Amino acid sequence: MNLQPITLKEARRFVDLHHRHHKAPPGGLFAIGLSERNDVIGVAIVGRPVARMLQNGYTAEVTRLCVLDGFYNACSMLYSACWRAARAMGYKRLITYILKSETGKSLEASGYRLVGEAGGGTWDRQNRPRVDTHPLEPKLRWEAQA
Repeated sequence: MNLQPITLKEARRFVDLHHRHHKAPPGGLFAIGLSERNDVIGVAIVGRPVARMLQNGYTAEVTRLCVLDGFYNACSMLYSACWRAARAMGYKRLITYILKSETGKSLEASGYRLVGEAGGGTWDRQNRPRVDTHPLEPKLRWEAQA
């Protein structure tokens, strides 16, 4: 497996085709691809934190990570590459969220630490109705920090 440059547009297309439960985010700061024999097998998209309170200029967020099934260590490779790239750009912290039902082993292997439970549930509100298309279970926030 090899890391490769990939445009946000290409990464978003890959996520829309292959992610288990989310569409691609609307934008991002950068994306990293992972390939095997010239075929893209995974992507990571890094953007500003979705939570406004975390947008301090020195924090970025892995907003999507998507890897095809059957590629051992692919998620860890992408998470590690995202942190190296973010640090090189001057970021001091990189966060990401996973579902509570996911193990987080690839994040742990990449040097991220579990911060705790954060969010989950519906975005639907009486004064701002929305249709939930994402899993509603609680999420766990992980971070890598300089």
